[in-house]
Amino acid sequence: MPVARVCVDTPLPHLDRPFDYLVPEAADVAARPGVRVRVRFAGQLVDGFLLERAAASEHAGRLAFLDRVVSPEVVAGPETVALARDIADRYAGTLSDVLRLAVPPRHARTEAAAPPAPPEPFTGPVDARVWRRYTAGAALVRALGDGRAPRAVWTALPGEDWPARLAEAAAAGLAGGLGALVVVPDARDLDRLDTALTWVLGGPGRHVTLSAALGPAERYRRFLAASRGGARIVIGTRAAAFAPVADLGLVAIWDDGDDLHAEPRAPYPHARQVLLSRAEQTGCGVIVGGFGRTAEAQQLIETGWAVEVSAGRDVLRRAMPRVVTTGEHDHPREPEAVAARLPSIAWRAAREALARSTPVLIQVPRRGYIPVVACADCYTPSRCARCSGPLSLPSASQAPECRWCGRPSADHTCPECGSRRLRAAVIGARRTAEELARAFPDTPVRTSGRDEVLATVPGGASLVVSTPGAEPVADGGYGAVLLLDTWALLTRADLRGTEEALRRWMAAAALARRDGQVVVVAEGGLAVVQALLRFDPGWLAARELADRRELGFPPAVRIAALTGAPTAVAELLAAAQLPPGAEVLGPVPVAAEGQERMLVRTARSAGRALALSLKAAAGVRSARKAPDPVQIQIDPLDLL
Repeated sequence: MPVARVCVDTPLPHLDRPFDYLVPEAADVAARPGVRVRVRFAGQLVDGFLLERAAASEHAGRLAFLDRVVSPEVVAGPETVALARDIADRYAGTLSDVLRLAVPPRHARTEAAAPPAPPEPFTGPVDARVWRRYTAGAALVRALGDGRAPRAVWTALPGEDWPARLAEAAAAGLAGGLGALVVVPDARDLDRLDTALTWVLGGPGRHVTLSAALGPAERYRRFLAASRGGARIVIGTRAAAFAPVADLGLVAIWDDGDDLHAEPRAPYPHARQVLLSRAEQTGCGVIVGGFGRTAEAQQLIETGWAVEVSAGRDVLRRAMPRVVTTGEHDHPREPEAVAARLPSIAWRAAREALARSTPVLIQVPRRGYIPVVACADCYTPSRCARCSGPLSLPSASQAPECRWCGRPSADHTCPECGSRRLRAAVIGARRTAEELARAFPDTPVRTSGRDEVLATVPGGASLVVSTPGAEPVADGGYGAVLLLDTWALLTRADLRGTEEALRRWMAAAALARRDGQVVVVAEGGLAVVQALLRFDPGWLAARELADRRELGFPPAVRIAALTGAPTAVAELLAAAQLPPGAEVLGPVPVAAEGQERMLVRTARSAGRALALSLKAAAGVRSARKAPDPVQIQIDPLDLL
């Protein structure tokens, strides 16, 4: 096999194919499929991955030799390459771009170090009695232990210790000789899952955690532990979705609606789709879990690809806290409630929870002090005189400043009425914490948000003000959860606005105690509020999916968003041979100056053909050295 087929590390779409090189005799043993190599390409030495060895080449000309084998370590095996190829074709990307996401950079010293001794095989037992609370929950864990491949969409109960449940599912497969891969949104969730797995597996060593936050050496060490088969369970953030796991028996994702699962680098794959593709290729089990449910997860159930695993209504009623709503006529009467900007129901719920020495969680959608200000006389939004950006108030003692350019505007004058007085158009988390501190002078107030995200808080009486997604876990649960300024989530001009609002609310409400109370400041007649009142995300997900089918939005269809200069987008569409029935929508302007966006919509069955046609058109423009790039995103999260 003297010929090596190499994936050259180049982002150019028209070069997305293997290139043949001759293997030097001295490198014959080390040049195995999956190793890193250096080759001369277009007159330069570039990196690449050796995909396979062949007896002959179809290239009629003279072949160059591999410059060298960088390392004999196999880091991109056949399974990884097949997955990367599938994701590249699905998202109109290149194989090298996906392999760059899948394989971390090499660290030579870590690679040369002696691997640790493998742990003793895990044989169990696994206590999965809590799974019996869910319909088909016990059968799910039993199937994983038997080496079968169940596919489940799991809706967790309020207050559920979800890291422990996922750890039990992974351990059940490990006891049967199979590996597992679990992906969570962020580092806080990863720490909780790491602790749970260590407890269930009886100590460290049988699993590794992977995330982009690790240093290069540590990340590569853990990657090698998985690729060499020393660790049979891998957990991590979206970067771990491609991690090599021997004898993969389960892939799981928690809270698949979190936007942190979407990769911000080309070709912008979603961790959920990466795991589902792995399940299709390897025939392993799948768990898509969360307190809420996305339309994509609902579609897996309705198409019969996965089975719903959720609790019955009687079990749910015993586990869920009481949820109440406040209408527009529920004005605060108590002076303290007025000062804290809380409706009377929310004020009383907080006061009763504090009297029981339990913490209170207050979810505020906006961070900062006063993120948006307006004229106090005519209510015109205040804008920067320099760049027209929105003005905000960093604190009570500082002058307003622009959120775009950062320029202070102490002398701001309303262009409509000439007034110099300002009012708060939107209240942020820090201002809310300040108001609550005045209303409850003897109660500690903690904030959790972008500046400092708390993982846990003690179980005593306290007020915890948090932005969505940064809610800390309270010891024993919260006595009350207040969901304020719900209009900020409900009025988002976003395809997933309703779904996202319920997901954020349910994640916070699930932290309440069974005897606690959840107060949502919204009209009870809204469908999303009704879903929260009943803790029934599946009902809302079914409605959302039905609406998207009728309107032609993902996941019922496949949509490609093309963003760039108008001439570049038009040139790409002219070069693309779109599948039959494809519909071109737009153009619409985007935030970047001089750019626009076009949408191409097609049926789900033609989704791969759409991606391949756009990728081929991008290759044509790349071969012509077109100056203006076009960003191609398949089913982006920010569609509207």
